[in-house]
Amino acid sequence: MDDTLAEDLRQAIGALVRAVRAVDSMPGGEAAVLGYLDRDGPQTTADLAQRRRVSHQSVAKSVKDLIDAGLVSATAHPEDGRKVLLRITAAGRRTLRQQRDHRSASLHTAIDDVLTAREQRQLRECTRLLNRLTDHLNR
Repeated sequence: MDDTLAEDLRQAIGALVRAVRAVDSMPGGEAAVLGYLDRDGPQTTADLAQRRRVSHQSVAKSVKDLIDAGLVSATAHPEDGRKVLLRITAAGRRTLRQQRDHRSASLHTAIDDVLTAREQRQLRECTRLLNRLTDHLNR
């Protein structure tokens, strides 16, 4: 294997992710919190901070903004009254879906504008390979 493949792949994927996220109208921290709550269900601020590998204070600010916007709700934790359990609201799900759709549309346009039909087929195969790598790294 070429010694630079892993680093080239990391850089290319990172640049693509940053470019796609640049079209977001929501701060990345808030979008990440909504994504975790949507995918994994109710969580505490501490859970979210640990998952995102950021400080509790950083997540708390995002959570406060999301609660103020009606995108997340907070209730007493059923097992520990000192904690608050956060849930995505219906408005939060709609907002998250809009953000995801906007990112996908932006990427779809770029794929159609830049890649030939053959390259698009190659890219489709690459997504399968990337998913296999992701599954392996998540074990």
